[in-house]
Amino acid sequence: MKNKLQMKALGVAVLLGAGMILAGCKSAPELTSDQALKLVQAKYDATAPAGATVVVNDDGMIQGATGKLWDRVKVYPNKYWADFKLTDTGKKAVKLANGGDTIEWRPSGPTDKTFTVTVTTVAANHLKAKDLADISDTTVVGVDAAKAAKFSEAVDWTGVPDAVQKIAHNPGNSLSEKRTAEFALENGAWVLHDIK
Repeated sequence: MKNKLQMKALGVAVLLGAGMILAGCKSAPELTSDQALKLVQAKYDATAPAGATVVVNDDGMIQGATGKLWDRVKVYPNKYWADFKLTDTGKKAVKLANGGDTIEWRPSGPTDKTFTVTVTTVAANHLKAKDLADISDTTVVGVDAAKAAKFSEAVDWTGVPDAVQKIAHNPGNSLSEKRTAEFALENGAWVLHDIK
């Protein structure tokens, strides 16, 4: 009987102690979608701007010629290889991976629609974060309180000519990607921890 009474008293003391500890803890501030999006965009804005990579397929070569980005300067005897030189407009719009000014179009055959070349826009921009949603609690190694949210990371086409933007909408190009941002509570405020 005495043992049961002592156990009950001990149980009450533990519950009271735990309640007092929990009552003394401050809860984490809310992390809204707007706040989270601003944190991600601030990270992108702090990163050096860069040109966007554009994959140019067969349709893109035609669009580039129509858009006066490049002119065909040589056709090879096999009739499907050709060299295209960047025009003055093209030089202001894109850079070639080899640093030159001539696209060497070398498909494997006359019906090869899979051959591509890669160009980079001269206009350098920051990535854009948008459509942030589904903020939820998560576990992050080394972080006491953490949240995660999914968002879209999109290419900013500001200053990029329409002809290049049209080419970028062809298959093989990625205009946006789904990402996950992780946030950590530091000194009572939410900060961006990582982007995956």
